[in-house]
Amino acid sequence: MKRIFLIVLDSCGIGAMPDAESFGDVGVNTLGACAASSKLHIPNLIAAGLGNIDGVDCLPKTAAPTGAVARLTEMSMGKDTTIGHWEIAGLISPDPLPTYPQGFPREVLDAFEAATGRGCLCNLPYSGTDVIRDYGEEQLRTGKWIVYTSADSVFQVAAHEELIPLEELYDACRKARSILQGKHGVGRVIARPYVGTPGNFKRTANRHDYSLEPPARTLLDAVKSAGLDSIGVGKIYDIFAGVGTTEHVYNKSNADGMAHTLHYAKKDFSGLCFVNLVDFDMQFGHRRDVDGYASALSEFDAWLPSLLETLNDEDLVMITADHGCDPSYTATTDHTREYVPLLILGKQVKPVNLGTRKSFADIAATVAELLNVPLDTPGMSFAKEIL
Repeated sequence: MKRIFLIVLDSCGIGAMPDAESFGDVGVNTLGACAASSKLHIPNLIAAGLGNIDGVDCLPKTAAPTGAVARLTEMSMGKDTTIGHWEIAGLISPDPLPTYPQGFPREVLDAFEAATGRGCLCNLPYSGTDVIRDYGEEQLRTGKWIVYTSADSVFQVAAHEELIPLEELYDACRKARSILQGKHGVGRVIARPYVGTPGNFKRTANRHDYSLEPPARTLLDAVKSAGLDSIGVGKIYDIFAGVGTTEHVYNKSNADGMAHTLHYAKKDFSGLCFVNLVDFDMQFGHRRDVDGYASALSEFDAWLPSLLETLNDEDLVMITADHGCDPSYTATTDHTREYVPLLILGKQVKPVNLGTRKSFADIAATVAELLNVPLDTPGMSFAKEIL
């Protein structure tokens, strides 16, 4: 293959994994929740075989799917973006990244306040929209950072853009990233800017993630080292801490990310275009907006043919997810531990059902084989089965 487009529908899980209850997730199913919405219209994904995947009983099956399909199991001990993407890229994380259900210890906050010259508010697990509602006015009055976390391994810093310039927020998050290493090495430090007035605060698209560097070589490194293009679209550059990409572009929305992907599809390159579409998770999953999530899937489905029309004989598209975030699950507003789908489309793809795979890392092993680049990964390639 010459070009592979690997598209992550961020959080689009397809049903609880066997160990989901140990993660606090009972009966979760992100796709199932969306299938109950009148806003879901995904004929192209259904034609590709989404309903044929193991365990997917919320969608119709098709007798002649246009793509190869699989259900992927997460081997890593987590349900967050960083660990999910690392596994897609070939790394298994046997130990969970640290989380802080009671907030961060004083040693972390003291170091952060000393490094940035501002105090901190909140320091609790919180919804991102609720935290600016509850602490935004106090931030405007005091000039302190709003620091919060979630069930995931994240240190999040919210700041009003008219009070604290974006570059100061970004610099503070870079300093937090240098502090949060070792035993406090959270997966991501996230800058969460917002605007508005009390009662009408709204997060902006100027979010930035500052991730831990992957602990070993990933698929991105392998592609780059082979002299091929390793293109990151959306959060990919941040998730991998800038390691392994040759070019990157950020997204302001799913629509923006799809436009960037189509732009690259119309260019002549050789290698990998790794895409993250985060609105599914950030705008709809965490906000428990079933209809919004279903509408976003419908928008992606309507766009998909325009990408497929640009494919050459030596191109291939893989569509998957990194975890779940069931928009109907009210016990929490956090990610959910789920299997994820895999759809594989292209002119040389044989429409086979690959069953349930043992790891997301099978994607990395397969892409490496298809691009003929060496990669040491526990994933098992299915390249020969799909061509």
